Amino acid sequence: MGADTSSTFDVIRSTEIARLRALVAADIESAQTMHGTDFQLITPVGAALTRDEYLAAIAAGQIDYLLWEPGEIEVRLLGDAAILRYRATLEVIFGGYRVPRTSYWHTDSYELRDGRWQAIWSQATEIQAGAETSRGRPLLAGPDI
Repeated sequence: MGADTSSTFDVIRSTEIARLRALVAADIESAQTMHGTDFQLITPVGAALTRDEYLAAIAAGQIDYLLWEPGEIEVRLLGDAAILRYRATLEVIFGGYRVPRTSYWHTDSYELRDGRWQAIWSQATEIQAGAETSRGRPLLAGPDI
């Protein structure tokens, strides 16, 4: 990996962290610039939200992130697109219901548009108790596996 690629990875990671901070702070103006107009979120319960729906829900307090702590952010760079994957611990109020502190896998796709990286797709999956072994590897289901 060359210096340019390493620097690009750092910019993408920093952009994701800034995006998360904006969402926790409900800083909609900043968050808008970090999400493409065609952004779509797939929530852990399978709901699909557009950028406008997602940010409006945050602005209205229907989604209120109390905590969002990302772990190490892995980046795959594919030209002007990047895929990010990381574990994070979140605590959120969703539709008036307080979701206790829970761990999730996040997969996000970014595109370089007009000289800046923007989130285009995001999907979160809850990591349920017992889903991993003590070594952090996925636990496969089924009696013969």
